[in-house]
Amino acid sequence: MKGPEVVLGSVAARYGGREVLSDVTLTLSPGRVVALLGENGSGKSTLLKVLAGLLPPARGSVLLGGRPLSALRRDEAARLVGWLPQSFEPFFPATALEFVLLGRTPHVGPFAAPAAADRAAALAALEEVDGTELGARDVREISGGERQRVFIARVLAGKAPVLLLDEPTANLDPRHRFLVAGILGRHAAAGGLAVVSTHEVDLAAAVADEAVLLKGGRVLAAGPASRTLTRPLLEELFGVPAAVTPGADGRPLVSFGRGPRE
Repeated sequence: MKGPEVVLGSVAARYGGREVLSDVTLTLSPGRVVALLGENGSGKSTLLKVLAGLLPPARGSVLLGGRPLSALRRDEAARLVGWLPQSFEPFFPATALEFVLLGRTPHVGPFAAPAAADRAAALAALEEVDGTELGARDVREISGGERQRVFIARVLAGKAPVLLLDEPTANLDPRHRFLVAGILGRHAAAGGLAVVSTHEVDLAAAVADEAVLLKGGRVLAAGPASRTLTRPLLEELFGVPAAVTPGADGRPLVSFGRGPRE
């Protein structure tokens, strides 16, 4: 798998009359896990929606493999980009396996029946998230953490080279948080690109190759984790004391204090 490069040039985005992203210029390369970090309302989810083509930029450009994202057919874009929203409530009865099979829609079409290869891809995705035993259960009747893993499996089943995941480890226990981190790392190692919004800075430090720090809809810093996940930048981003030490593998280990920044 060799994913396309994603390039944003001076992107701004609006909700109503309010600008929530301003002058975002980034190059996101395949073979990388990129963490989006920032406080609530900093623009992380909005940036992912722009990258997914769900929110057209008010200004600027988004290129996917050198082509304007807006010029791609919807089915073509869906085969290239997998999107996990921050929250989703199933409103129809479906087993977990049936729900994961929806991730194959860009490959089989909206009205075609899934083939054996599609079912195999869905089963493999469930297994990857430790969800094989969930396959026959109604997705509306499983726990929040189990449902989150099923949602991730739906995205993985599509085998898109670019993954855009909004808070993918929300509701997950520690073992499954780091299982998802491993999935992201393997996706990048295979040549894909994973862009992940998260509040879990420790997890971002453990898995991300690069980080984008968003503050007030603008990029405070972007680049390798070793240069962005630093004490001064994290304290400026979150407004609380931070401690950053090098780990045994060279990745930063991040923790935060309890009081406000002096």
